Amino acid sequence: MTNKWSFIIVVMVVIGGLGLADADAQSLAGRARAQELGVHVGMMTPGPLNMITDVPGVKVGHVTRFEGDNIRTGVTAILPHGGNLFRDKVPGAIYNFNSFGKMAGSLQVEELGNIETPIVLTNTLNVGTAVEALVAYMLGLEGNENLRSVNALVGETNDGYLNDIRGQHITAADVFAAIDNARTGPVDEGSVGAGTGTTSFGYKAGIGTASRISMPIGGQTYTVGVLVQANFGRFLYINGVPFTREIAEEAFVRDDDGSAMVIIATDAPLSDRNLERLAKRSFMGMGRTTGFMSNSSGDFAIAFSTAYTIPNAGIRQVDNMPAFISNNEMNTLFQAVEEATQEAIYNALFMAETVTGDRGNTSEAIPLDKVIEIMKKYNMLHLNDRLKWRP
Repeated sequence: MTNKWSFIIVVMVVIGGLGLADADAQSLAGRARAQELGVHVGMMTPGPLNMITDVPGVKVGHVTRFEGDNIRTGVTAILPHGGNLFRDKVPGAIYNFNSFGKMAGSLQVEELGNIETPIVLTNTLNVGTAVEALVAYMLGLEGNENLRSVNALVGETNDGYLNDIRGQHITAADVFAAIDNARTGPVDEGSVGAGTGTTSFGYKAGIGTASRISMPIGGQTYTVGVLVQANFGRFLYINGVPFTREIAEEAFVRDDDGSAMVIIATDAPLSDRNLERLAKRSFMGMGRTTGFMSNSSGDFAIAFSTAYTIPNAGIRQVDNMPAFISNNEMNTLFQAVEEATQEAIYNALFMAETVTGDRGNTSEAIPLDKVIEIMKKYNMLHLNDRLKWRP
């Protein structure tokens, strides 16, 4: 036997002897999602992709601006469906946990309970640009030739640590491209789109997503999908494990506080009132990842349902209105959004790579080998495989 083959066999034996699952071994060489690392959040079953696009018809698109030494920003667009949203609105709601942020278009959604444009996420100082671009996009759609009012929905977090935010580099073309790029299926995560320049818990973060399937309601299951723009938190908890405390000598905890945008989609037939209740529960999932939510954190959740649309014209608001899920049946959806939000935040962290940006500032990727090591110390890896229980 040659030395080459002997070496390969020895390496394989050593890896096998370490008892690492395949995902554990792979994670040491690259980025991985929470489920791939064995970080199982909650007890509910994820959707097929474990992404917001598990909700049928939902599309996500990114434009990433990673240019020169100082541009680290972007746009993420979420489309509840692929048609003309002004003509066929979706029921929606917004809940603001802490209002140190710029959530354009929120008041009309709160008043009328519907969403009539794509949802666009970007950085704090480009909200105005995104609003103007989103209005122009809607005015240009076929069927909107006589449109004289539209409620553009734009959220943000501040990426000014890594990005030259004062340069306001996002353009209308970026917003148009993010909408045009929107697709069903797999969603890019980490340092992409509106998450290109964001950080959380002293590490590089970005865009993350996850989903859960509900327990049967009236004999039918529903999907809850979440996408987050994560840019918040000083102290990280992973499934209750105090990660930041465990690596206190190595951890770099910045003094600023940041924000989060949480986008929630579901195919469950919910009223706008129960969509707001669903949005509220997302912050329980967010709260499980951090020590506290600060004075200067802007935290907003936007929830919508794809179960029906609301026509812009007509005598009746909705034809063929589905029977709404009752208050008494909401618990499984509350649990779903809590779990999906928590896991989406972990995915935003785990999938992000180290980025150096404006003024030479660097945000390091969270070390996944440390995540595995510390979670093993607390016996918190592969919980669902060991418990062998799903609802």
